[in-house]
Amino acid sequence: MTTAEIKQEDISLTVLDKGFVRLSDFMGGDLRAVQSARVTFGSVSKGDDRDKKLIEYLLAHAHFTPFEHCVFQFHVKCPIFVARQWMRHRWGSYNEVSARYTEVKDEFYVPQSFRAQDNKNKQGSISSDSLDQAKLLADYSAAIEASFTAYRKLIDAGVAREMARLTLPVSQYTQFYWTVNARSLFNFLALRADAHAQAEIRAYAEAIIEIFRQKMPWTLESFEKLYLSETGQDFSGESMKCF
Repeated sequence: MTTAEIKQEDISLTVLDKGFVRLSDFMGGDLRAVQSARVTFGSVSKGDDRDKKLIEYLLAHAHFTPFEHCVFQFHVKCPIFVARQWMRHRWGSYNEVSARYTEVKDEFYVPQSFRAQDNKNKQGSISSDSLDQAKLLADYSAAIEASFTAYRKLIDAGVAREMARLTLPVSQYTQFYWTVNARSLFNFLALRADAHAQAEIRAYAEAIIEIFRQKMPWTLESFEKLYLSETGQDFSGESMKCF
């Protein structure tokens, strides 16, 4: 391997129908957080048992700064509407593929089923047996095909990529790199793995949890214990105050 090559972490998870989350780089780990905390007292690791207890103490008392020394870089492929929710989390660095610089591919998210509007939660959705899934899928697929056909016609006619893309829906897949420290990742997971988050971005959050578990198992164990309810990814109001 030359000095210009990047060593890739071999962790990649498929999400939705055509998406993925891939860990492209990582720095730190549970012990890095421990060392960053203990340096305050000029101390070092005191063994697995005491170090694990320290991590739980730090999380329980909202001492999050040591976790800023642990950094993940993800390569993500997701629908645009998921990316726009994702990028509301500003404590990180993003670089996204540009439809001004490149022609987009015929890659669009096709849901397994459509959900109905939740009348109790204006921004939420619920499963419904009353929806004609076959007809809705046909209508949806026709709209996607028409939009991409229009895009290709504009491109072939010489229209600039930055204008031809205006025909495309937010179900189009995009890709980006996201570099984020573990403290900021807590905030993302607290909101996007929550039961009230939209199902599609929640699927990505759940994939990231599994990658987090592989790289920082002590931290993830304490995070789940302290901030996740016993019924699943459902954060309480009191827990959310920390984030």
